[in-house]
Amino acid sequence: MASASAPRAEQRPTERTHHGDTVIDNYEWLRAKEDPEVLAHLEAENAFTEAHTAHLAPLRERIYNEIKDRTLETDLSVPTRQGAWWYYSRSVEGSQYALHCRAPLAGPDDWTPPTLDPEQPVPGEQVLLDGNILAEGNEFFSLGSFDVSTDGNTLLYSVDLSGDERYTLRFRDLSVPGEIRELPDAVENTFGGAFLSRDGARAYYTTVDDAWRPDTLWRHTIGANIPDEKIFHEGDERFWVGAFLTQSGKFLLIGVGSSVTSEWHLVRDEAAGSAPELIWPRRDGVEYDVEHAVLGGADHLLITHNSGAENFELVGFPLADLGTPAGSGPEHATVVLPHRPDVRLESVDVFASFLAVEYRREGLARVSVASLADTTSLTDIAPREIEFDEPLYTVHTGANPEWDQPTLRLGYGSLVTPSTVSELDVATGEIRVLKRQPVLGGYDPAHYEQAREWAVAADGTRIPISLVWKRGTNEAAGQRTPGPLELYGYGSYEASIDPTFSVARLSLLDRGVTFAIAHVRGGGELGRAWYENGKTLTKKNTFSDFVASARHLVSHGYTTPAQLVAEGGSAGGLLMGAVANLAPELFAGILASVPFVDPLTSILDPDLPLTVIEWDEWGNPLHDAEVYRYMKEYSPYENVRTDVTYPRILAVTSLNDTRVLYVEPAKWVARLREVEAPVLLKTEMVAGHGGVTGRYNSWRERAFELAWILDVLGLAEDGAGTDVDVDGAAH
Repeated sequence: MASASAPRAEQRPTERTHHGDTVIDNYEWLRAKEDPEVLAHLEAENAFTEAHTAHLAPLRERIYNEIKDRTLETDLSVPTRQGAWWYYSRSVEGSQYALHCRAPLAGPDDWTPPTLDPEQPVPGEQVLLDGNILAEGNEFFSLGSFDVSTDGNTLLYSVDLSGDERYTLRFRDLSVPGEIRELPDAVENTFGGAFLSRDGARAYYTTVDDAWRPDTLWRHTIGANIPDEKIFHEGDERFWVGAFLTQSGKFLLIGVGSSVTSEWHLVRDEAAGSAPELIWPRRDGVEYDVEHAVLGGADHLLITHNSGAENFELVGFPLADLGTPAGSGPEHATVVLPHRPDVRLESVDVFASFLAVEYRREGLARVSVASLADTTSLTDIAPREIEFDEPLYTVHTGANPEWDQPTLRLGYGSLVTPSTVSELDVATGEIRVLKRQPVLGGYDPAHYEQAREWAVAADGTRIPISLVWKRGTNEAAGQRTPGPLELYGYGSYEASIDPTFSVARLSLLDRGVTFAIAHVRGGGELGRAWYENGKTLTKKNTFSDFVASARHLVSHGYTTPAQLVAEGGSAGGLLMGAVANLAPELFAGILASVPFVDPLTSILDPDLPLTVIEWDEWGNPLHDAEVYRYMKEYSPYENVRTDVTYPRILAVTSLNDTRVLYVEPAKWVARLREVEAPVLLKTEMVAGHGGVTGRYNSWRERAFELAWILDVLGLAEDGAGTDVDVDGAAH
């Protein structure tokens, strides 16, 4: 099949010099997003990608239909109680976006969520917001905030129609039974995470500076037609600003945080506009989070912190001590849960009669619960872990908006168990499954198997790998034989890639592909040290851990290099670019989504969105010569090699992405073309960091990627084995 040559970006040298090192960058001109030549180049790349994946169109359609056919398209979420209502979302067959709804409680003692039939009308249902109506006429739609006041009379929501994560904030009056009235108030250019006061009279939201950093908290008085009030501003460009109401609803908390340092302020009476009070002053490298608890009728603050406690500990003190020496720092507080080197304490949720603790041990997420019903002292709090019987799983607290609730909503899942919403009766310890994600087409978890392997890095560190496959895959005479495998990785920001279920992944597993996650350093799976040893001047561990994981899977008979595809996105896309240079011979293909592959250029420029904030994660190459040298050694764009044969590469990006700019993969692909790498670039021209919106659009996007993976693995039913060379000739 003959076709046009691959697009070649024109080389237009620009020069930059830092720390005595001069770099000539031939493709920096692609950063000019509005330049017609840049847009034309991206469109040419899209046309090239479409032409050279056209043979996969039947397979893409088949995978899309598999995802669709396994999904209950008309469905309801599990209702969550707040005030006098049960809130839930509804999906309708044929609709891209959810409907956000509510139905009245049966009475004040109604704590059992109703079992709703998606095919039947819900008694008393109100549709509060229909995303399909809001999205009408727009290629992109994202709901940034959604909140209903505790009294149920006011709705707040925000919408982004371009993908740049700047939202327009709007309000609806729900106070008249059976009537929903759009209010004239509108606030442009807000960040996500806006919320209402308990009485619905005020809204709190943040705005961003020129570097896309949320730096200012505002209060909007609904219907007052007065200028919004600036509540808090953070001038240090390393820190973000955020806020929320405590679970009790009694206090407003304002947080300031970087990747390594945090500070919180408490507003005792947000309705009266009382001034924020500093809880603990920021100390470089000390992070802490704050919750409100009531013990023996007295207000307390519970604080998780890492001052002298690498994996964090929980301490507390009476609110009456705030502003006094007794409340001035962790060294003066009462220890509730002491630091443990084998347990990473992650968060605490506090309710009127109990608290829930989320933490990690042995690479898995866990939850413990402690009753506060008869607790008067901080030292009497004794959480007990909730146990599960799968070897690999993830668990977390779910939607729990009510202060006085007697139950705890949990989210649970594994590589073989679909997402499950459960409810723990705190008094009895009984767990009741409320809903398990329906998977149509006769899915049976018993037909699949999950396991944990441990690779060994060059420095002796053991790297956990989670795997799942369909039973009988790659087995002969009862013995496992090497077969096709996809290896996923991330490894940044202390984010843990937990073993969770995916409907779309079944299209790989059922075709004999094993799926694996390499839990590399830089993530948070094994505690704070796991993160610290995969960031800044230890970042290369992330990449070598992934390579060690791939080699382990090959040496232990799971796969071969000719049957191995790697995938990662965003900072995981940096991982993909790095391993492509580090060990290209290990992989048949690499899928890099919104990849951060030109990190040095980005982190050198403090005027780019989010750069200064990122210095805590990557280091500051602008002012530190050692960081500059280290980043230049691993930057994928800086280190494209001429002495190797690259595997097939697919890079996927979005024009309006504000987190990883499209220019990074565009430049990387242009550089790879110079060395004849078989690379494709796909740019969504109306989308942001998360890609396309709408569930059907998202399914088609994932079907495109899965079809490409299967083609690389030689498993494409249509046009199997077709490949592309850099001049565009299929063979």
